[in-house]
Amino acid sequence: MTRTTTHKALRTTATTRATHTTAPITTPQVHYRIELADLHAHLYGVTLNIEQPTADQRVALPVWIAGSYMVREFSKQLISLTARQGNRSVAVQQLDKCSWQIDCAADTPLTLHYQVHAHDNSVRTAWLDTQRGFFNATSLCLRVAGCEDQPHVLALVPHTDLPTWAVATGLTPLTVNPRGFGSYVAADYDELADCPVEMGAFWSGQFTACGVPHRFVVAGATPAFDGERLLRDAQKICEAAIRFWHGNQRANIPYTHYVFMLNAVGEGYGGLEHRNSTALICQRADLPRLSDTPVLTEALKAKVDKPNDGYTTLLGLISHEYFHTWNVKRLRPAEFARYDYTQENYTELLWFFEGFTSYYDDKLLRRAGLIDDAHYLRLLNKTINQVLQTPGRMVHSVAQSSFEAWTKYYRADANTPNLTVSYYTKGALIALCLDLALRQHGVRNHSVSLDDVMRGLWARCQGGPMQEADLLAVLHELTGRSWARDIKAWVHGTRDLPLEDALTAHGVAVHHDPAQLAQRLGLRVSEDHSIQIKQVLSGSAAHAAGFAPGDEWLGVEIGGKTASAWRLKKLDELPLYAGRAKKLTALVSRDRQLLRLSLTLPPVKAQRSWRLAVLDAAKVKAWLD
Repeated sequence: MTRTTTHKALRTTATTRATHTTAPITTPQVHYRIELADLHAHLYGVTLNIEQPTADQRVALPVWIAGSYMVREFSKQLISLTARQGNRSVAVQQLDKCSWQIDCAADTPLTLHYQVHAHDNSVRTAWLDTQRGFFNATSLCLRVAGCEDQPHVLALVPHTDLPTWAVATGLTPLTVNPRGFGSYVAADYDELADCPVEMGAFWSGQFTACGVPHRFVVAGATPAFDGERLLRDAQKICEAAIRFWHGNQRANIPYTHYVFMLNAVGEGYGGLEHRNSTALICQRADLPRLSDTPVLTEALKAKVDKPNDGYTTLLGLISHEYFHTWNVKRLRPAEFARYDYTQENYTELLWFFEGFTSYYDDKLLRRAGLIDDAHYLRLLNKTINQVLQTPGRMVHSVAQSSFEAWTKYYRADANTPNLTVSYYTKGALIALCLDLALRQHGVRNHSVSLDDVMRGLWARCQGGPMQEADLLAVLHELTGRSWARDIKAWVHGTRDLPLEDALTAHGVAVHHDPAQLAQRLGLRVSEDHSIQIKQVLSGSAAHAAGFAPGDEWLGVEIGGKTASAWRLKKLDELPLYAGRAKKLTALVSRDRQLLRLSLTLPPVKAQRSWRLAVLDAAKVKAWLD
């Protein structure tokens, strides 16, 4: 195992490589020139050259980005599109919300100019200010009709006032300077759209995983950031994932280099997968920190190196997005064999691609030695309770949830928990049930697991498009029996999964503790000097009382011979004032009108929360290894 880092300059702002030149395979017909036009106005300047346009050439900007299933209308940020052929201006006609027709002649080079406003600090769109630049091509680069499958060149122009800025991207360099500015090439528009670009005075480090070079850049890190530890832990995750998919067949790794782009912010979390890179966001407080103690004993070092909850969450995000390199970027829904950037792309398989990835992200942390069995069970425990505390699981299957992600999961509102279930969390539990059922089933005294299924799918589909039928076929091949009934019940049905029996059979004790007060009442709230009702769960005590999202719960009245009224600031104060009362009156403000709601308090044992623990360490280890 080899690893190299830029630890000699933890605050480094540029790589030290020499100018890189690679000859293009064919002469590209589409060239983009990206300039940092106005940092204070957050404007990119884009010049698009089309060498051989068609008459009345059409161009369009995508309405969504792969991996984020919501129409985001990127064209709303495009400004002042103009066109020229030689010295002649040509007319531009907008055809709809995201496409234009250019009144040009055929086969004469065409040049388009426009600007894009970039002030969305997410992984999905584009950002530009004096501290950092980032973009996905789906936000900046118009698609040229008829040229989508041809090579595309992207030229990144450095800003004269930003000499410390460098570039990180998964694109193939043509001619770039030591800081990474210059020209890159993509085989087609899909590749261009799948390789985001990070620019700035970021921290940069490198490591090798199973012979493949990986780069990790971090924007927004503080002086306490421990870059060495992040590289060391990311390397372990990458090697665990590569071994999972390829074992000793390392020649089959589907990329030659990989880039992690992490943006550390005050508040935020998320990631978006790409073919040989990923864009990530985390809280600065969740980054690993340098120890204040210069010399540590082995025992103290082990304690310091144990990840806290925030850092574990970040490692899980890294693991999740990296696993997507195989599971959704290569092995993918048949509906995504070719993206349609003009509208929603529907599939019922997000429970597999997001859910199964969610199952493996924490499991790979355990296999990489970054968490132990007990820690893994705590993470799994959280997922189980999230699903069991969502009424929508009883009305919406994960297949439906996948198909309607565009309108339900990605456009969540106060009633979302009652309408749908997350294909991430329930999909992960389906993977768990399937994995444990396979291990218990066995074949001819040989253990079979979900690992075998995933690798079998990779081989069957040749790392390409798949359907649910492919999953069923691989399951049948590995076990000799049909799993159609199980998949139909778990994926297309709405009954609870057989989790408890499966876990118990594999050495996990399942305890049922009283649920937290908010869950027993059926409320999701925020507390800041008062109780704000965010969501009311269907069929709950709060639902029966008439609580509604947006209400402010001010206080309670307790009846009886000695009636009393009390002001509430936190939900946990309710038992203090309610005493042994089983019924009370909730005083609620709704649109400044004061309401009195009759609330029947549910018994403590009415709802339970799961708590997992290791019962048989050998069985748990056999499952998680």
